[in-house]
Amino acid sequence: MAQPFLKKDDDHDDEADYSPFLGIEKGAVLQEARVFNDPQLDPRRCSQVITKLLYLLNQGETFTKVEATEVFFAVTKLFQSRDLGLRRMVYVIIKELSPSADEVIIVTSSLMKDMTSKTDMYRANAIRVLCWITDGTLLTQIERYLKQAIVDKNPVVASAALVSGIHLLQTNPEIVKRWSNEVQEAVQSRAALVQFHALALLHQIRQNDRLAVNKLVSSLTKGSVRSPLAQCLLIRYTSQVIRESASNTQTGDRPFYDFLEGCLRHKAEMVIFEAARAITELNGVTSRELTPAITVLQLFLSSTKPVLRFAAVRTLNKVAMTHPIAVTNCNIDMESLISDQNRSIATLAITTLLKTGNESSVDRLMKQITTFMSDIADEFKIVVIEAIRSLCLKFPLKHRSLMNFLSNILREEGGFEYKKAIVDSIVILIRDIPEAKESGLLHLCEFIEDCEFTYLSTQILHFLGIEGPKTSDPSKYIRYIYNRVHLENATVRAGAVSTLAKFGAMVDSLKPRIFVLLRRCLFDTDDEVRDRATLYLNTLGADGAVVETGEDVKEFLFGSLDIPLVNLERSLKNYEPSEESFDINSVPKEVKIQPLAEKKAPGKKPTGLGGPPPGPPSTIDAYEKLLSSIPEFANFGKLFKSSAPVELTEAETEYAVNVVKHILDGHVVFQYNCTNTIPEQLLENVTVIVDASEAEEFAEVASKPLRSLPYDSPGQTFVAFEKPEGVPAVGKFSNMLRFIVKEVDPSTGEAEDDGVEDEYQLEELEVVAADYMLKVGVSNFRNAWESMGPDCERVDEYGLGPRENLAEAVNAVINLLGMQPCEGTEVVPSNSRSHTCLLSGVYIGNVKVLVRLQFGIDGPKDVAMKLAVRSEDEAVSDVIHEIVASG
Repeated sequence: MAQPFLKKDDDHDDEADYSPFLGIEKGAVLQEARVFNDPQLDPRRCSQVITKLLYLLNQGETFTKVEATEVFFAVTKLFQSRDLGLRRMVYVIIKELSPSADEVIIVTSSLMKDMTSKTDMYRANAIRVLCWITDGTLLTQIERYLKQAIVDKNPVVASAALVSGIHLLQTNPEIVKRWSNEVQEAVQSRAALVQFHALALLHQIRQNDRLAVNKLVSSLTKGSVRSPLAQCLLIRYTSQVIRESASNTQTGDRPFYDFLEGCLRHKAEMVIFEAARAITELNGVTSRELTPAITVLQLFLSSTKPVLRFAAVRTLNKVAMTHPIAVTNCNIDMESLISDQNRSIATLAITTLLKTGNESSVDRLMKQITTFMSDIADEFKIVVIEAIRSLCLKFPLKHRSLMNFLSNILREEGGFEYKKAIVDSIVILIRDIPEAKESGLLHLCEFIEDCEFTYLSTQILHFLGIEGPKTSDPSKYIRYIYNRVHLENATVRAGAVSTLAKFGAMVDSLKPRIFVLLRRCLFDTDDEVRDRATLYLNTLGADGAVVETGEDVKEFLFGSLDIPLVNLERSLKNYEPSEESFDINSVPKEVKIQPLAEKKAPGKKPTGLGGPPPGPPSTIDAYEKLLSSIPEFANFGKLFKSSAPVELTEAETEYAVNVVKHILDGHVVFQYNCTNTIPEQLLENVTVIVDASEAEEFAEVASKPLRSLPYDSPGQTFVAFEKPEGVPAVGKFSNMLRFIVKEVDPSTGEAEDDGVEDEYQLEELEVVAADYMLKVGVSNFRNAWESMGPDCERVDEYGLGPRENLAEAVNAVINLLGMQPCEGTEVVPSNSRSHTCLLSGVYIGNVKVLVRLQFGIDGPKDVAMKLAVRSEDEAVSDVIHEIVASG
């Protein structure tokens, strides 16, 4: 019996793959289009040809001007036919062909005739086509008909006119805005679609007038909207008004909240859901305001319609991020959704439960998830794993059962992203929950015994090297690590050698055993593995004597490299062998090399700093070389930081000027990059006169003018200021560009001998506290924080005043300090009421600084912040607090 079924399936597949348009060619279809010229039209045949033409157009086939014109004129002859089906196809093909202005005239009379026809189908389609192909001049002629159509009794005609109005608003807004009275009348229509389209058009007409939108919402929320679709639109417009309302920040009352709550009792499910979602997305929504919305969403969870269940559980999932307690009442209903046939619903249900569950429900949830995980795809599994990680951090006492669950699913089949998510979760739990360290490390050791992903194996080995030596019995991990030397590829073997060396360096009692294993690695087939083994054996002192490894050796072998590898590579390439050894402290610590900004005017050659060489340098190395080559600045010392270029002129002005701030210990040098954009002028003796009256701690000590500035050839002039050494002096500087301008003969390109002195006012320049901080990241903030120690820690609390949201406050403090956000903590989840941000950097004088910021919303909009600073110098910790206090 198997054979007939197979045959049937095969036939079915063949049918599914067949396309009626298979193999059609443009030339053949254009030949077929000649049927449009037949004296006796065959409507069915003509419709088939038009269908083929539409297929070709939608497949991206291009018609030449002649071909399109021929098809268009042939199609216009089909207006003779009275067949309704063919007439509809004619309307569609005319829209798709988008005829030119001179061709439109041919069909305008036919379409205008149809627009006033007694057949409603003709009228509606003619309106749509006319509005699509006409320009503003013809639109004024048919405007009267369009106004009548908007208030037509037939809903199809009215909707066609309104939708056309929505499209025309983009190209001819002044004409459409004159239809307000008719559109206002259409909003009161009993037809659902007409009311929906009318409300959409009326809002678009008034959207730039906030008062008019408020008035519209205020009048319609009193109950004149019957269409569920229009009601959903009105709810969205109401939410927008609530967000923009100024009274929201002054009092606890929300305008129109009663309307949203009233919509929760509407007959239509779409309106109920739209209102519930709008309430949950209100800024600073309270538990009292949430309760009615949560109640109706809870009812939707038990609906027979999958779309309602999905919508409800997805909304509750978002609410659980900010108000987990409010969602707790729905937990029983959501537990029943874990076995839902729709895996998207089941995944959302389980992740919501993990966010809202309490400590007592963890074990029960784990049992349900175990059976659930095998039925879902990897992308859903990753979402569940992230939720489990958050739950474990929330309830650290439950780490054992959660860690066991993660280790079990780690052994199952799965792709790279899925396995990586599990490993990342275990690593985070080990770092944040000390009790989970031993069991977590063993789980990772067991995983690398059978891991097929090189990246994960090396990452786990690296992590073992950091955390393993700190455990109570480090020797138990050696077997797992050494197995990798025998059983894995060269990359993993090299990682295993480094991990073994870390154990030898950190645990003196294990050194003899580690040395034996490292000596065996000297005979490896891969040179990287052999080189590493040789380096570690020689550095750790494998001469038989077990001595304590020096701190400098540990730092050299395993210390964190706070220098970008790109910079190190460049410095090594530039190093010329001599008696003086290479100094790693000479390598710049800028996280990201900032190329100088390009300033281009449309249709012109690059101006400012975008021109071709000879131009200014584009890296901090080149900046340092440039400054040291100028005798006036040669004794200023080592360059600490160079800022990104700051524009001092607007785009497309006569002269393009930007400035780079070079920060040194006791000086600040301003490098003004200038470009002359006037071909008929040559500028000579170009200087910038800097007024430092608003920067009291700065004193001008040197300047270097620019001798000549021809057209479109960038040049630099410099001004240097002295400041107190090691102090983050700040201030504003006014800038005036002064030069001698000489006229240039366009025919010969020679400048006149005599010139005229002239000045050009530039924008103000400001030196801020962030200019004294380098953005230098750390790979593991927690380890760096603990290793820094609490000796130079300073903690204080600050009020940041009213802010739109937490993200605004976080960005403001990051910009104020000029530090590097770590571990993605600069991203603030929407509607969060608290957030922690981690920053790192190097302060002037090469002092490492770490900052932990804790934000919270205090009151309706006020933001409070706790600032903890650790650095290598307590004076620097105090300075960071002073910057925040004064900023």
